[in-house]
Amino acid sequence: MNNKLDSSNYKILAVENGTSIQDALKKMVRSSKYSLTEFKTLKSALKEIDSTSFDILILDFSTITESKLEMLKSIREKDENVYIILLINSQKLTIPLKDLKALSVQGYCEKDDKLEQLPLFVEAAVKSIDQMKIIKNINDELIESKEKLEKAYLESIETLRYTVEAKDRYTHGHSDRVSAYSVLIGKKLGLSNEDLNTLKIGGLFHDIGKIGISDAILLKNGKLTDAEYSEIKNHPVIGKNILSNAAIFENIIPIVLYHHERYDGKGYPYGLQDSSIPFLARIVSVADSFDAMTSRRSYRGELDLEYVKNEFKTKSGTQFDPVIAQIFLDILNTEYHLIAAIKRSH
Repeated sequence: MNNKLDSSNYKILAVENGTSIQDALKKMVRSSKYSLTEFKTLKSALKEIDSTSFDILILDFSTITESKLEMLKSIREKDENVYIILLINSQKLTIPLKDLKALSVQGYCEKDDKLEQLPLFVEAAVKSIDQMKIIKNINDELIESKEKLEKAYLESIETLRYTVEAKDRYTHGHSDRVSAYSVLIGKKLGLSNEDLNTLKIGGLFHDIGKIGISDAILLKNGKLTDAEYSEIKNHPVIGKNILSNAAIFENIIPIVLYHHERYDGKGYPYGLQDSSIPFLARIVSVADSFDAMTSRRSYRGELDLEYVKNEFKTKSGTQFDPVIAQIFLDILNTEYHLIAAIKRSH
């Protein structure tokens, strides 16, 4: 038995046995922007998924079974663009999140009686879907002209990048600096011009997925809840999904998707380690961490340079690739004027 509300815009399919998703989303689903179709089991919803294209899937994964995982894999294979939000119980999670994220799941909402966080996750999903539609429309309209297509994509993504940084004055110029630091490291490593260009563009767009994160979470002054932090950690996957619509971004997607992985395997979204992390993503990870530590934040000032150097020394081989960390330490110790010039420029 399903319950369906009529609409013409965003189609939401919810599979949940227990707490009413309709109650949690009641303000949203009353709007003409949304339609909500509900099922009690994933198996009963599969036929609807086969016959109807949905924008957002909300699936109850508070209990995970092999059959559920197989059905989820099937759904993702049928539609690579649908935005999937899983309702999870972190206390009873029997499978590592990285195994779920391998299916490009974009949102993880802690399940409770009221599902109070769910509207924030749906809001983030809609923002991401809108941006993907904009890029796809540009692709459809300009596909016959490669030069115009590339220019339009670059301008569109650049606009999104500025939108991300304009939200928070403390992160203004962050992507420009990460890009420049990454290229500097790449030059010291003797990388090719092609790789240097990939580092430049990848650094500029590494955080583009934050456009799909709710402002209420992204700009929160206080400590993030576990659910909110989990949402923040989805930005690499969201960024990958946004850029995947354009072939010209193919080379930078590994940077966008993996720049928060750690050398010891304790990063996100997939927990990759050492050589399984793309090399250019390991470079951007060092540059991104340096800028985060040496930029002013709402909750602290810039960290002391000697403290930052010590962080790279002590976390070499754990958070950071040891070769890249040492190259960057050499730059900090002997050619800091190059770093200072980048900071002044951005």
